[in-house]
Amino acid sequence: MKTKNRTYLLMVIPAFLIFFVFHTFPAIQGIFYSFTDYKGYGSWDFVGIKNYINVFLDERALGAYGFTFKFAITATIIVNIISVLIAIGLNANIKFRKTLRATYFLPFILSMLIVSYIFKFIFTNFLPEIGQSLGIEALSTNILGSPEHAWIGVVILTVWQSAAFNTLLYLAGLSTIDNELYEAANIDGAGSWSKFWKITFPLIAPFFTINMVVAMKNFLMAFDQIIALTEGGPGTATESISLLIYRGGFEGGQFAYQSANAVIYFVVIVAISLIQLRVLERREVK
Repeated sequence: MKTKNRTYLLMVIPAFLIFFVFHTFPAIQGIFYSFTDYKGYGSWDFVGIKNYINVFLDERALGAYGFTFKFAITATIIVNIISVLIAIGLNANIKFRKTLRATYFLPFILSMLIVSYIFKFIFTNFLPEIGQSLGIEALSTNILGSPEHAWIGVVILTVWQSAAFNTLLYLAGLSTIDNELYEAANIDGAGSWSKFWKITFPLIAPFFTINMVVAMKNFLMAFDQIIALTEGGPGTATESISLLIYRGGFEGGQFAYQSANAVIYFVVIVAISLIQLRVLERREVK
């Protein structure tokens, strides 16, 4: 037993140290500096909760929160609807099912930055040229250049790539459903819609919960797709909280202030995730 315990410790301790050094310690350090006026360099003094109060008075921060929530909620709803539909289609007895599954999962394998640059070219050049040639006014302008509509482009990109992972989870859930339930429903004369709401959706409810929580959490922390697609523009129309924290903390000399912003945002994400779990798990029990 001593030899086994020693072996386990040799595996766990290095992993724990790496995690502590590169994750836990920087997090603790950031929380500490959030109560100071540290700029990322030079000396600093304690300022108490001043940074936290200023976050709630900062119009730019509030605007970033507004955009992030609007983007995350919209993308989460759309990606889950699309993923469920794709999963049901791929779970059916159709030809080339395995090939189609691999094809639909391909976007998730690609780098977010590469995909973002491709979509940027599509939105700024490809679609406007098609719109002008066909006389379609809605496609003739660059959507990323509009402060009112640029966020829609970010949603389209995010949903396109994220749907693959969610679809995979829904396929795993669908594979756990016994076909005899559908056969019994067919005998009772149930339609496709009834079978979905009475059999399919209730039985994949745990997977729906996982997808909703994970998708919302990931979209709330959106960074790569925004920095590559719009750089937070036009102006600050698509500036997410993560992007604001990065710019202010590492480029704007607001290390302590943005550390406080990061702490607040961490609490917000945890709170939203817990609320989602509580609400969605209750529905599972019913």
